[in-house]
Amino acid sequence: MYDKCQTSKFRTASTKGGLPGARRPKAPSEYGAQLIEKQKIRFSYGITERQLSNYVKKASNIKGAGTVDKFYEELECRLDNVVYRMGLSPSRRAARQMVSHGHFIVNDKKVTIPSYELKAGDVLKIKEGSKPKKLFANIAEKNKDYNPPAWITFDTGIMEGKIVDRPKNTESFLDLNAVLEFYSR
Repeated sequence: MYDKCQTSKFRTASTKGGLPGARRPKAPSEYGAQLIEKQKIRFSYGITERQLSNYVKKASNIKGAGTVDKFYEELECRLDNVVYRMGLSPSRRAARQMVSHGHFIVNDKKVTIPSYELKAGDVLKIKEGSKPKKLFANIAEKNKDYNPPAWITFDTGIMEGKIVDRPKNTESFLDLNAVLEFYSR
């Protein structure tokens, strides 16, 4: 008799199969998947909708199979991204701030525009007045285990980097085709 009183009179939500009114999440549609990829790229590179749209238009003007490669190159060759890829900042957002504060010289000219496009052969230096700042202290020690991409070199001794080649798309988490298709609608 005691056992009968201790049993549960109500079924829990887990035995019923879920809460009333709750829906199972659906797989996103093709449009939804493309939108998610677009937002992933926007937020990882820290760019606006208009900037991304302009990069897609510029890459789409290239006829043939090079559209995806050109799009990737446009994103990777931004000055703030190159500073991040060289290991001079912990994030793209920090790199963007460092660039806008005027800590870098590109081809012997001070550049404060994070979206400035770098090309193969460009030389990036840390400004002389910025080298002793805490921001760049122990840069060699911080980057001892960091391997920059093959298209960039950085010499910690003279605090100078160079764009050696065009970037190649080796990132696996970015689906650039989905973004190009999103904008082709």
